[in-house]
Amino acid sequence: MFDPEELYEVDSELPELTGAVLLHQLDGFVDAGLAGKTVSEHLESRLEYTVAARFDVDRLLDYRARRPMMTFAADHWESFDAPELVVKLFHDEAGTPFLLLTGPEPDHEWERYAAAVRSLVDRWNLRMVVSYQGIPMGAPHTRPLGVTAHATRVELIGEYQQVLNRLQVPGSAAGLTEFRLGESGHDAVGFAAHVPHYLAQSRYPAAGVTLLGSISRITGLSIPDEALVESARRTDAEIERQVAESAEVAEVVRALEQQYDTFVEAMDRKNLLADEVEMPTAEELGAEFERFLAEQQERGE
Repeated sequence: MFDPEELYEVDSELPELTGAVLLHQLDGFVDAGLAGKTVSEHLESRLEYTVAARFDVDRLLDYRARRPMMTFAADHWESFDAPELVVKLFHDEAGTPFLLLTGPEPDHEWERYAAAVRSLVDRWNLRMVVSYQGIPMGAPHTRPLGVTAHATRVELIGEYQQVLNRLQVPGSAAGLTEFRLGESGHDAVGFAAHVPHYLAQSRYPAAGVTLLGSISRITGLSIPDEALVESARRTDAEIERQVAESAEVAEVVRALEQQYDTFVEAMDRKNLLADEVEMPTAEELGAEFERFLAEQQERGE
């Protein structure tokens, strides 16, 4: 019988983690605007951390699909940029411990990976797992970013308005992990920031700000966001400059604004079937996900 603890090594000198939160963000699946990655990099740059656990990447990754970089110097190999799938231990501004599991999405053994994450949740008696990412949406950057929330218990995300009913999209290791955690009675939540589709292939810090806000509210963690907010402000200013220089792009943005405003008005009236609102179908949204994934693969991301 498979022992999930075979898939990772744990630091033997960790503090008490009962009741802590595990943030879960993997590279390789949909992350429009690099929203999820931006949040993880922000945490790593603003807060000190130690490594709490390491996964066996040799078992989980296909190196030929995502070849790690090596440096050749004159007549020898100088370095190897070894991929890492690790759990990092942080403390927020109030001294509360929390964990971040990040790295490349496993190519193999998703079920065993999900079981390993669950075993860490049980081992440390964690209270919640939170995943986060960006998804491309037909929305303008000039309006508040929406967030799609999902959880193993609806009570965890009651404040979030649900606008989608049923949708099939390509699976992910993080999605399967959340699903399996729910089956075993653990609390898990996921957030997807709605990134304007025309910004999906660029880093869009505003989406990271939105995700960080959702994470802070659901977990109660006190995480500094000033640097991320300032980065978003500078990026937004540059986007406005580029839009102003292109009449074609400006027209697209205005059309999206009108569509967005009409939809919000319909939502306020509790009438999602208003004639003037044209919502994408589940098939169209699924196709958008697949197109985004194909573009990611072509770019080698």
